[in-house]
Amino acid sequence: MLDQATHRLQPLLHDLVSTVLAPTTALSGADGQIRAAGVQGLFHADARALSQVTLAVDGREPEAVGHADQAAGRTRFVSVVRWLGDRIADPTVRVDRTREVAPGRMAELIEIASTATHPVSATVTLDLSCDFASIDLVKSGGTAAPAPASAAGDGSLEWRSGRVRVRATGENATAEAHDPAAASPAVGGRLRWEISLAPGERVTLRWSVVIEDPGAVVTAPSKPLEWSVPQVTADDARLVRLAARSLEDLRSLRLAESGEPEETFLGAGVPWFLTLFGRDSLWAARMLLPLGTDLAASTLRVLARRQGTHVDPASGEAPGKIMHELRRHEHGHRRLRLPAAYYGTIDATPLWIGLLHDAWRWGMPAAQIEPLLPALEAALGWLGDHADPDGDGFLEYIDSTGHGLANQGWKDSGDAVRFRDGRQAEPPIALAEVQGYACAAAHQGAALLAAFGREGAGRWLDYAGTMAGRFRDHFWVGAGNGYPALALDRDKQPVDSLTSNIGHLLGTGLLSQGEEARVAELLGAPAMSGGFGLRTMSADDGAFSPLSYHCGSVWSHDTAIVIAGLARTGHHRPAAELAQGLLAAAEGFDYRLPELHAGDSRDTVGRPVAYPAACRPQAWSAAAALTLLHAAVGLYPDVPGGKVLLRPLAGAPLGAVTVRGLRVAGAEVTVSIDRSGRAEATGLPPGLVIDGP
Repeated sequence: MLDQATHRLQPLLHDLVSTVLAPTTALSGADGQIRAAGVQGLFHADARALSQVTLAVDGREPEAVGHADQAAGRTRFVSVVRWLGDRIADPTVRVDRTREVAPGRMAELIEIASTATHPVSATVTLDLSCDFASIDLVKSGGTAAPAPASAAGDGSLEWRSGRVRVRATGENATAEAHDPAAASPAVGGRLRWEISLAPGERVTLRWSVVIEDPGAVVTAPSKPLEWSVPQVTADDARLVRLAARSLEDLRSLRLAESGEPEETFLGAGVPWFLTLFGRDSLWAARMLLPLGTDLAASTLRVLARRQGTHVDPASGEAPGKIMHELRRHEHGHRRLRLPAAYYGTIDATPLWIGLLHDAWRWGMPAAQIEPLLPALEAALGWLGDHADPDGDGFLEYIDSTGHGLANQGWKDSGDAVRFRDGRQAEPPIALAEVQGYACAAAHQGAALLAAFGREGAGRWLDYAGTMAGRFRDHFWVGAGNGYPALALDRDKQPVDSLTSNIGHLLGTGLLSQGEEARVAELLGAPAMSGGFGLRTMSADDGAFSPLSYHCGSVWSHDTAIVIAGLARTGHHRPAAELAQGLLAAAEGFDYRLPELHAGDSRDTVGRPVAYPAACRPQAWSAAAALTLLHAAVGLYPDVPGGKVLLRPLAGAPLGAVTVRGLRVAGAEVTVSIDRSGRAEATGLPPGLVIDGP
């Protein structure tokens, strides 16, 4: 049995309601109450501003009957007060609580309506507390002592910690500060209203909280939305609902660095990762390219400004390397201690190159690409000079500090790299998908260098050409046709588990057509695709567990990346099967796809099972909806080459789909797929020719 005094558990998230407009987030119960427990609270940037916000009527909490997300940053909670009003079965006093979050603030409108046949009077209170707990302390299961509140005569309460100031104000309310030594020390203060309602009358109470935090490293962007908002019509209504919900979530996750508010990127996810993450921000921007290149351009610039310049083992920095994550200060818990600017990622650098290349193909102007070419050359230089420390021709990683990430691919949990029999691999680790990213980046970098008259394209074409043969010799395992291993371990032995990682190799240039067909066959088999999406590990492997973070769960972005690879390489049947699984998951999670969910079989459970600590919303999970649409309509532009490939999923397995408002080189494009799979694209910019499939 775990000793709770020494082993703190990460708080669970799956049943909480998040209301977000980055960098501010409210996490509450389904009843709208924010209780002093777990990860509930109002967070700004990387700290908790309010740890308790509980509403009561005559000292009792209203009874919840439902809630609905209304838009980015706005949620409505409905409850009833059955001890007031007429003594009949139907409730006659109702409370509608609309919460609206904006950067650095939260406001609530509390409407209390009576249909009772006689007048109703009550005392309404709002108990508030603030603990200024850091997000990493909360994530580790830790707690912080409540801070003392001060009350003012204008109906306001205030808390201070260093330069951070939190001020809550109730319109026409009385404010009371509580003595921290009192019987309920968790409550820092109270806002109070006395109300009276005649039959059929409604009263509206308003209160708000403002957070001043000059030390935050992230802020709200200063520019309008960077992408188009497409109109989607489809036979499958799930596609329409998922796209609408996901676009609202993506809008709510927009961030900028505090010193550069005009440059937008997507924060990785709520609540743990609402900051700049190289890998996550890059993938999300890449998935949104069908809606325009502006987000990609700003994400590329933000990361280029923080590109590594020297070797620093403590932070993982190296010349040309793209960073992993940005925080206010050193963070982590137990063994893990990461510096504020941390570079412990093996894949962000080739993914940065891939985003630059793909944005160019979608029509990112040359005037935006040319200033990034020195960063491209530096990133390629990292591939050749620092990513392969032992010179065996593969990208690999090891945490030499003892307090950094043990695994530095997208599956970055400590036990993610396992052999087929369940044994854990020892570092240094060379991941399969990272070799694919590097091979693709070498091709992509060479194309950009050649197109813009820079030297070095030949070197990177040679690099990519030799990597494919080397990968085949060292990574392929198993009898018969075999399959690519997950990784090579410290002894250069292939880690022979069957995982979703190999789906990321599709279309990278690392596999032959026959090898891609074999990978598609394996990923389409029930052991991998029998859940609500693609399992991270085969159900036949020794380490498989449906609720393992990376060894059997389903990640929405991972499934979407593989769907995109399957569709692009012509393996439409397994792509459609995985798309159906992900749409079923979306339906089960009210169209807000979580960071991950359990890998249980669709034949065993009737709906997806939550992974209890998964972030929602999550940028690349929300962006996965756009990848589904993109795969369905199959629009693949090559603006520099003057052509567009139109290749939808064969046979229209998702039914008829029309997407209006795609963007190619700034032009608004409409693509329609009828029920037979016939495709039509209109609105393409002049000079682009539709190529055959």
